[in-house]
Amino acid sequence: MSCYPIGPDCNLRLQSLDLFSSLKTLSLDGVNLIDSHSQINPHELQNLEFMHIEDTSLENNFLHKIGAMPSIKQLSLTGCGLNGTLHTQGFCGLTNLRLLDMSNNNLKGTLPECFYNFTSLENLDLSSNQLSGDVSALKSLTSLVELRLSNNYFKIPSSLEPFFNLSKLKHFNADNNTIYIESEMQPLAPRFQLNLISLSSCGDVGQFPHILFHQHDLRQVYLSNNNFREGFPNWLLNNNANLERLVLANSSLQGHFELPFLPHTDLSYLDVSENSFYTNLPIDIGEKLPSLSFLNMSKNQFHGSIPSSIGDMNFLEALDLSNNQLSGGLPEHLTMGCFSLTSLALSNNKLQGQMFSSNVNLTKLRELHLDGNHFSGKIPDSLSNCSFLSTLDLSNNVLSGEIPMSMENMSSLSTLDLSNNELSGDIPRWMGSMSNLEEIVMANNHLEGPFPKEFCHLNDLKLLDLSVNNISGRLPSCFSPLWISQVHLSRNKLEGALTNVFHNSTSLVTLDLSNNHLTGKIPRWIGNLSRLSFLLLNNNHFEGGIPIQLCKLGQLSLIDLSNNNLSGTIPPCLKITALNEISQEYVRYVTDIAQPPSSFSIDEPIEFRVKSMSYSYKGIVLTYLSGIDLSCNKLTGPIPPAFSNLKQIESLDLSHNNLSGKIPPQLVGLYRLSYFSVAYNNLSGSTPAWTAQFATFDESSYVGNPLLCGDPLKDCSTSGPSASLLPKASTENGLIDMISFYVTFVVSYVMAILSIACVLYINPYWRQAWFYYVGSISNCCYYFLEDHILPKRLHCGNM
Repeated sequence: MSCYPIGPDCNLRLQSLDLFSSLKTLSLDGVNLIDSHSQINPHELQNLEFMHIEDTSLENNFLHKIGAMPSIKQLSLTGCGLNGTLHTQGFCGLTNLRLLDMSNNNLKGTLPECFYNFTSLENLDLSSNQLSGDVSALKSLTSLVELRLSNNYFKIPSSLEPFFNLSKLKHFNADNNTIYIESEMQPLAPRFQLNLISLSSCGDVGQFPHILFHQHDLRQVYLSNNNFREGFPNWLLNNNANLERLVLANSSLQGHFELPFLPHTDLSYLDVSENSFYTNLPIDIGEKLPSLSFLNMSKNQFHGSIPSSIGDMNFLEALDLSNNQLSGGLPEHLTMGCFSLTSLALSNNKLQGQMFSSNVNLTKLRELHLDGNHFSGKIPDSLSNCSFLSTLDLSNNVLSGEIPMSMENMSSLSTLDLSNNELSGDIPRWMGSMSNLEEIVMANNHLEGPFPKEFCHLNDLKLLDLSVNNISGRLPSCFSPLWISQVHLSRNKLEGALTNVFHNSTSLVTLDLSNNHLTGKIPRWIGNLSRLSFLLLNNNHFEGGIPIQLCKLGQLSLIDLSNNNLSGTIPPCLKITALNEISQEYVRYVTDIAQPPSSFSIDEPIEFRVKSMSYSYKGIVLTYLSGIDLSCNKLTGPIPPAFSNLKQIESLDLSHNNLSGKIPPQLVGLYRLSYFSVAYNNLSGSTPAWTAQFATFDESSYVGNPLLCGDPLKDCSTSGPSASLLPKASTENGLIDMISFYVTFVVSYVMAILSIACVLYINPYWRQAWFYYVGSISNCCYYFLEDHILPKRLHCGNM
């Protein structure tokens, strides 16, 4: 039998392989060998010539037995969980091998000297193991064509001296090892001419590997993530006329960027991003590198204008010049000549003026990133020529005017970011017909008018940010996209009640409707948004109680209901958990659900108020943020002792309410709490023990509660009588006659006023002293109000 292929994800017993003693080829991919009796026995496969086993666990002593297959020519054991070393008698007997692939295992130790015997080996792959030491054991593999050693712990000289005699060597890959510079230069040149060399992530090399100076037939060079501290190697282009791909990203290159003397017509891929080039872009770059299809020069310090010669690159498909210091405008020759462009990124430069001229021939463009510049004027109608655009980012510019109707033709658009500009007018209703839209970000503009009801048709919407605009009216009850995960509508003029809006949006992670004019009760359906992590409804006019349904939100990290008219008690069952404490599966969901369909990235901030100041949090910080803010409402009742179970909470603000009773002493167990305030309530008794985190909270956390005592307030032993010591009405002798009490009180009050009036009328000296006393009392009352009552109102009114 010549072939025995087994597909992936199979359960297999291999006792029957002894029936195939003449088997020549065996291929197992992702097979589950059910028990120990199912393990492959090389003694039963002595005539095997080709063995390919991938993602299939093999027993640890398999390499000892493998010598029983002396006829084998191609052996591939990738991802098989092999442990130990290669210093085994069985492995060293495979002298007829032409291909050996043992990548993605757990092999350790150095290379055995028996590699000297593998003179027929043409392809060797030992990548992604834990092998170490030098590579001199491979110097006799004179038939070797391809050598892959990446992701190990080898120490390899930059001259590649151990391989000088491997005259047939064409491909060499040693990423993520250690490349070192020899103390003495090698006087001899290698006998090989490589087509491909990859030495990325090899540490602080200090200079380009010496082997490169002897190569003249290179097609692909990958040297990213090193520390060369040299200039651009234009000599590499001069010496290798057939070079097609050159990748030097993040390699500590610096100084001027000088091109080769003559045009290089074969180079199609150039990446020099994340370096320290500080110079103008060469004005003849389009003439010297006319065949480029990919050019990435981002994250450097290039300055000056964009060369119009780039427009001569007719094959260019992707251009990234973002995160530099480029100035001037966008050359018309580029927008007309680079008609093959599918991706254009010029973000975070100093470009200015009109974005596009009236002539644009970028009909194949799918991604356009012009954010973080100084483009001004209106969004040009010529942009509509890019009808295949799926990602458009014009944020952080100075664009003005209305969003042009011509953009309606961009039916493929899935991600739109126009935030942080000066755009005005209504939100276009025609956006509701762009069925592919998944992300709309138009925050911090001057947009106004109602929220378009047509947005109810955007069934694939995942992210909506219209915050910091002047959008008014009600949110349409039909707006409830099923897959939306991020809603940011804060700082607008939205009004009315939340009826059924968002009630079907069960994928919501963030709901921010803060700083609007919303009224009515907080809807109970919010409790059905099981994935909700950030709920911000602060600074509105919500009333009624906090719905008990919020207790169903098991993934909630941040809840801000401050500055509303909420009443009733605080539900003791509220749960707050930082995202980093939630299951990794859910964190991955939060990350992936709003993941854009392209390389475009949106990092939406969330504003949370601490110590009367607003802070914006975004990115990874949000996974550690947890807090509750119920301040500036009309909440009554005690502080729930169950809050002591919120072990991950970092901020708890219950100030400016009508809470009563004692502060639960168990709260001192909240060791992550960094902000705590119960100021301006009706709390009594002793403050929590002044220990752990609570030792960091000063008097401002408790001010405005006259019946509170203890650190950092006045000592309870020297303060006035507590509420527990005040006399209580006696009920032993029956009920008080309330009518008699009221009559007696009124008569006594009238008699006292008449007596004082008579005395003041008779005695002028006493009359003058009395009015002086009344004036003094009035002044004291005024300053008391100014020091205690007015700050409370100002605190809650200006938030």
